[in-house]
This record gives sequence, C-alpha cells and structure tokens, in this order.
Amino acid sequence: MRHRIVSELMTTDVVNVRQDATFTEIAKLLAEHGITAVPVVDDTDRPLGVVSEADLLRKETSRLRTTGRLPTPNPESAERTKADATTAAGLMTSPAVVARPDWTVVEAARAMEQNRVKRLPVVDDSGRLVGVISRADLLRVFLRGDRAIREEITGDVLMRTLGIPPTTVTAHVVDGRVTLRGVVERKSAIPVALRLCHGVDGVVDVSEHLDFKVDDSGSTTTDADSPRRAQLSP
Repeated sequence: MRHRIVSELMTTDVVNVRQDATFTEIAKLLAEHGITAVPVVDDTDRPLGVVSEADLLRKETSRLRTTGRLPTPNPESAERTKADATTAAGLMTSPAVVARPDWTVVEAARAMEQNRVKRLPVVDDSGRLVGVISRADLLRVFLRGDRAIREEITGDVLMRTLGIPPTTVTAHVVDGRVTLRGVVERKSAIPVALRLCHGVDGVVDVSEHLDFKVDDSGSTTTDADSPRRAQLSP
C-alpha cells in the first residue's frame, strides 16, 4: 500500500521564464498556455521564484492607483518594489517553494497548504526544474477507478498488511466509497482496517459491516456486541 508520488502526477513540459522576462511576455505566456503561474529559473534551470497572475494583477492595480482611478493606500516597501517592477526578477514571489519527485501526494498537498500556493515547481537532486505539480494534479488521485481502489484494498491492505483473505472480507467500492463486509478474527482489526482504507489514494469514504470472532478490545461485551458474536458461535 502506498500513496502516489509527485513524479507520477506532475507536468514535465514546464513553461518557465528567465529573470529578464518582461511583464508583457509573462502575461502572454500565461494566456497562451492556459496557466496561472510560471517558475522563474536561473541559467542552470534552478527555480528562483514564481510569477503568478496575482503578481501581475498587483502591478496593474498599482498602475490604476497612480492614475487616480483607485484609492491609494500606504503599501509596504516590498509591495511597492513589486508594483514598480517590470521584469520577472522583481515581480516574482521568492524564494521558490519546491517539491521533490519522490514526495507523496500528501506531502505535496501539505506544502501547498502551509505556503498558501496552488502549485509547486519540482526539482531533482541537483535542484534543477523537472516538473510542476498543481492542486488539479493532486485531485486526479480521486479520479482513480473503483476497480483499482478495490484491488489495492484487497491485495495491499487486507491480504498483505492485515493477513485477511478475500474469502472472509470483501471490499465493495462505488465512486470511491468503500464498504467492507465479512468476518474478521479479532474485533481490534476493524478500526485498523478502516484507518488503512482511508489512507488509500482515491478513497472518499469508508464504512463497514464486519463481524468478529473474538472481542479483544478489553471492554465488557455490550448488548449491541452480542448479536455479532452470537451468530458466529458454534
């Protein structure tokens, strides 16, 4: 059982610019390629920063303020510097927050959330740009087919991890929603199975209709537990 990694989902045909790219050149690239940001790289293809639509709009907003068409606040010096910039070197947000090809989708998503960005340049061991991973790329994980999800749960989670054969517990998957049905040896295996299934890429929700042979939870059997145990008694 494993999460998909960045190298399996990233875009490798990366549109990028050098530090001397102009505002107009960057705007044209974003429009032509239908993207919302572009990495800025040095002469060795190492990311220095990212120029996004927000960075370009900041400059446009500043221009409107100088013409008196928008109210003029007192921006911070860093914001003024960006607003006055005409090339990628000044417009970009830096340093670049990057990902590695062997990161899991969970690690990439966490980095995006922590840094409040929608995409990450991906770099190799030498720091050179090899791809870009976006939120949209991460969401592709949840477009996995139900059959692939079911096979991973049956083979990796139940069989190899928990030692539960498919003859005793089956996984039904519909639109990423998993339902486990059958009998486990011990009650303590149920929450473990649910937790592991939740960790499978593409799983949206997990429910269970599982009986158990032995209550090893350490708690006193309740009336609610009795029917599940009684029907398994010889």
